[in-house]
Parts: sequence; structure tokens; C-alpha cells
Amino acid sequence: MDKNVFLGGAGEDYKQPQSLTLKYANRHGLIAGATGTGKTVTLQILAEGFSKAGVPVFLSDVKGDLSGLAKAGSEGHKLHQAFQDRASRIGFTDYVYAACPVTFWDLFGEQGHPVRTTVTEMGPLLLSRLMNLSEAQEGILNIAFRVADEEGMPLLDLKDLQALLVWIGENRAQLSLRYGNVSTASVGAIQRRLLVLENEGGTNLFGEPALELSDLMRTDENGQGVVNILASDKLMGSPRLYATFLLWLLSELFEELPEVGDPDKPKLVFFFDEAHLLFEDAPKVLVDKVEQVARLIRSKGVGVYFISQNPADIPEDILGQLGNRVQHALRAFTARDRKNLRLAAETYRENPAFDTETAIREVGVGEAVTSMLQKKGVPGIVERTLIRPPATHLGPIAPADRKAVLAASPMQAKYGELKDRKSAFEILKARADQAALAAAEAEENEEKQTMAEREFATARRYSGSRVGRSSSRGMRQKDTFASAMSEAVIKELKGTTGRKIVRGILGGLFRAK
Repeated sequence: MDKNVFLGGAGEDYKQPQSLTLKYANRHGLIAGATGTGKTVTLQILAEGFSKAGVPVFLSDVKGDLSGLAKAGSEGHKLHQAFQDRASRIGFTDYVYAACPVTFWDLFGEQGHPVRTTVTEMGPLLLSRLMNLSEAQEGILNIAFRVADEEGMPLLDLKDLQALLVWIGENRAQLSLRYGNVSTASVGAIQRRLLVLENEGGTNLFGEPALELSDLMRTDENGQGVVNILASDKLMGSPRLYATFLLWLLSELFEELPEVGDPDKPKLVFFFDEAHLLFEDAPKVLVDKVEQVARLIRSKGVGVYFISQNPADIPEDILGQLGNRVQHALRAFTARDRKNLRLAAETYRENPAFDTETAIREVGVGEAVTSMLQKKGVPGIVERTLIRPPATHLGPIAPADRKAVLAASPMQAKYGELKDRKSAFEILKARADQAALAAAEAEENEEKQTMAEREFATARRYSGSRVGRSSSRGMRQKDTFASAMSEAVIKELKGTTGRKIVRGILGGLFRAK
């Protein structure tokens, strides 16, 4: 297997080979440039190179063009002669058309195998980001995860979370004493966000069987790395869902893969297209998490490559960790554009042969300013590079070709059918059904009771033993009558008239003296 991924030719005559060294491919990278400058083709030829070297790849196909990786280029393509001319110009002597082993994935299950995770695996932090929750709402979501864990209720899909939130709202008084205030307003707000997420297609993301990371890190019988393509053209209609899913996948790789140090080649290369979506309106805690993953995941043998229109879309702390760079043309129509162009040029190791800022502005379609890590991980001198032509089909493949690839994939049998095992929704429903049954039985038993038993049960009849007759009944009546009169007199004396009588009597007594 090759130890390098060939990118193209540099120098005055474009004969100087420019390659990405596999040993440093897990040091991450950046592909940047304005729309229409060739970023997608660069991503395609990098995926080809990694696959040929036996490195599995995961990438998102935002426009549908990258499905062409599953099919070899052909002499009948309209750009065949242009590709041959470019290969000859850069000295690409072993240029031949060839397909890559490809597995198609799709959150919606339409253009690829369904790819799912569970609510529990997604976690409260990413779910809060996905639903754009406030701090108070995120706190209640954390309570929900804690309760689910303590009660032994798996959270697999959205209906599990919805049912648990209903239960939390009904028991908010008890939960507030233990976890802090649980307001019905916040619970209702989360439920509304879940409804929006459902409408955006989020229901398809959650469930089982959940994606196993090992299925993204396969090679074929010839030792080529499988290229995993996530159909994202429809998914881009929900940019927050798209960014959160890819961030979840990156986090799972970070948490589950073992440390491997500095391997001779990556175990997986992860391309994050439209990377600016990951950082737009993201809270600091989320950006910090991405930075942590980017900094440490290379020791797990994973290389992460961000694709965006402008390097300024990437936070500086993360941008500084992207050692392998392919910078296509940037336009400078405004003062802000010129500032971004200057900042982009300053991040490269200067080449005395040309001005980097000018080169970034002037490179044509299919040409780029490149800088790859060299020996000991030192950034290479910036070069103007003519990107090599792709060996796979340029552009999307036909629907029939996609179906054929899907039918031949072993992933269809594993992920094709949704499974719904017992989880929080079923557990809470069983509890509610049991409580309803107990209430119905109690009501039925009450109907069977006699009238006297019901009166007794409701404290309307006293069934204690009677007191025997007494021979002093008349005395009791007199006593009772006298007591009643006494009470009446005392009551009257306590009133206004009584006070006047008392004052009159006392006054008469004092006058008599």
C-alpha cells in the first residue's frame, strides 16, 4: 500500500509532486475555498487516495455529487480528455479509472441504509444543542436522563423521551424537592421542541438497531478502505440536525476507540462538510467539546478534515490544529473579505517564489494553495498546486446504480428493519395501564357493596353499640333544658344587651351605697 496520498503537481511547471503523508494524516486538515472553486473534487480525490491506501472514510454528500465514488470514471465522460491532459501535465503517469468500495447511509433511509442512534447515546448536551434549549430547559433534560437511569428505563427513541417528560410533569412536586425546580412551562417547551424535531425528520435518527462504529471502519476483500457516504442533500434542510449528528458521531469515535498513539496510517478519516454549521450559534461548552475532540482524537487514529468556504468559519483554537491544508480561491469583494484573505494567507509557511495572499486570490478552478505536514509534523512550504483528476465518476450516479450498491451491501440486513424493544415508553404505559386497571377494579368492587356498606365506607352511618335507657330520663331532660337556658343567658350576657344589663345592675349597687 502507498504511504502517501497524491494530490497534484506544484512548481512552475506543475511537475513537483504534492502528497499528503499517511503517517501525518491523523493530524487533521482543512479544505477551504469559495463556491465553485473545486472543493468537492478535492474531497473526492482525497477519499480515493485514502481508500486505495486501505483507510476507511466517512463523508457527507451535501450535493449528491460524491456518490460518483462508487463508479469508475469512463472515457465517455465529457471531461475525459481534460482529465488526461491534466494527468500528463502534472506527471500522473499511473492515472487509471477505478471505483471505490462504497456504503451509502441516509438518516431518512431513502438513499442509503438507515443510520440511527439512541436518545441515551446522544446525551443531554447534544440534544439540548439540537433543540436549542435554554439553560433551565437543559437542566430538566438532565433530570430526565437521571430519572431514566435510576428507574431503569432505556431512552431509545423520541416517544420514550416524550413519555418520560409527561411523567416528570405529573410528578414535578416530588422531583423538585430532590433535583430542583421542575416547571410545567419548561417541560412543555421541551415537548414543543421535540415536536419541531419530529417535523424535521429527527424521528428517523433515534431508534434501534443503533449504528456500530465498527461498520464504518471496514475494508473490502482487496484491502481497500470502504468509503461511507452519508446522503445529506435532504438533511441539509435541517442544518442543526445535520451538524449535531456529525458531532455525535465524532464524539462516539473519540469515546469508544482505544488509544493507538501515532499509527502508520489512520484507522478512519472523517470529512466534515459545511463545517461552519457546527459552530454557528453554538454555546461555548459545545465549541470547547469540539476543540477537545479535535485535539485528542488523533491519538485514537482518526483524522478529521473540515470543509468550509472560509477558514474564518473555524474557531482559531481548532484551526490551529489543522496541519494539512488545501486552500482554493477566496474572493475579496468587501473589506471583510480582504481581511479574511489576509488572515488565511498568514497561517501558511511562506514560499519566496510567490506571494501567498495573491496566490489564494488568483488560483483557478481545480487549482489550490496547499501545505502538507512533513517530517516530524512540520508544516510544509506553501505551494500552488494543480489538483489531480479523479479516478472515479465525476458527478452523481444513476438511481439504478445506487440501488445495486445498496442491494449488494451486507448492511441492509443489519440496519434495514427498525426494532422497538421494551423501553421507557412501554414501561410507563404498563404502569399507567396497571394503575387504570386497579382503579377500575376498585370502582367495580364499590358497585358490588350493599348500600349500608357504602354508607359505612363513606362515614355516613355509625354502627357502634347503642347506649342503654336510663331511669333518670326526666332529670336529663330537665338538665338539658336548664343547660340550654343557661347557655342562652350566658350568650345574651356576652352580647351588647347583656353588657348594658350588667352595667345597670352595678350602677344601682354603687348608688345604693
